[in-house]
Amino acid sequence: MRRLLDAASGPLHPVARDTLLAALEVGWADPARLHAEGRRARALLDRSREVVAAGLGVRPTEVSFLPSGPTALTRAVDGLAYAARRRGARTVASAVEHSAVLVPGRARAAAAGDPALFAEVAVDSVGRLDLDAWRNALAVPGSVVAALQSANGEVGTRQPLAAARDAAAAHGIPLVVDAMASLGRDDVPRDWDVLVGEARSWGGPPLGVLVVREGVRWHWPEARADVEQGRADVTPWVPLALAAAEAWQQTTATRPADTQVARALVDDIRRAASTVPDTEVVGDPDDRLPHVVTFSSLYVDGEAVVGALDAAGFAVASGSACTSSTLEPSHVLAAMGVLTHGNVRVTLPLPAVSPALADDVRAFTAAIAPSIRAVRDQLGVGDL
Repeated sequence: MRRLLDAASGPLHPVARDTLLAALEVGWADPARLHAEGRRARALLDRSREVVAAGLGVRPTEVSFLPSGPTALTRAVDGLAYAARRRGARTVASAVEHSAVLVPGRARAAAAGDPALFAEVAVDSVGRLDLDAWRNALAVPGSVVAALQSANGEVGTRQPLAAARDAAAAHGIPLVVDAMASLGRDDVPRDWDVLVGEARSWGGPPLGVLVVREGVRWHWPEARADVEQGRADVTPWVPLALAAAEAWQQTTATRPADTQVARALVDDIRRAASTVPDTEVVGDPDDRLPHVVTFSSLYVDGEAVVGALDAAGFAVASGSACTSSTLEPSHVLAAMGVLTHGNVRVTLPLPAVSPALADDVRAFTAAIAPSIRAVRDQLGVGDL
């Protein structure tokens, strides 16, 4: 029996899946065309945008659909930087941001021969931003973009968005908020200038959401003016937008109950992992996303533990949430100053896609200690 406990990338909400299949029949046309099929596709795309915009509390014209969340995140930063290029080129971000922010930022600084063009601000041991360091970084002349997650998708810790945005606004710097891990699973952030989401976080298909508040200076020179408010060069596939909108409606309707269930189950996982010798449960235990938890164990590596749990029927993850396919040590845990190897990350699926979720978590909590012990025994270290 397989038990899914790595739902950072899906699966689809069952109603959204049905919508996607139905949309293949009615929404396949290019919404830019003037024939009847194209006009129908345009109406469906507009309706999808209205649903997502209403859920986010913004105007439909502020919402654009992009191929993926990471694409939208990179585009968000690039558009702000380009619009402000006459004032400077410096970006300020936390050290636990998504690789879609960190990798391009480091590359641009390296290409310019000026490491100061990309500032990575430290976090504390639970992964929360050092606000004093953030304020100091924003005060450096030439800073034009600030980027911060609403909450970390690996350890769950929420960030102090209100204080972070106030600090950025004091210097006239717009704030990009990466909400890819939280939208649909936590309260919608309110303190941002540009917001980024990913429909997979709320049970939708792969589809990025980029929201630029009216009045914010943003420009991407490669965009087509007639596509997604000038924020993209590819028209979104209408069936994906419809499925994303349907998933949003379904998830929003059940979120209070789903949040309560997920938080209690994550508490169970945190307690079970904390009883394993030389194992640390990371992230803020209270001020966090309800459905995410990571723990790390000494004497083992994450790949081995994931393999042992996979053999036992549990699908979990390891490594950094944004580069998990490589199983590289987590840059998030490294920035927090906690154990980087031997980590296991759980992202609970929505109850709608996993009716047996409580049973799955119960079985998982019973399997944590013996699985880690078995890996340690294979290495000849045991519980030292």
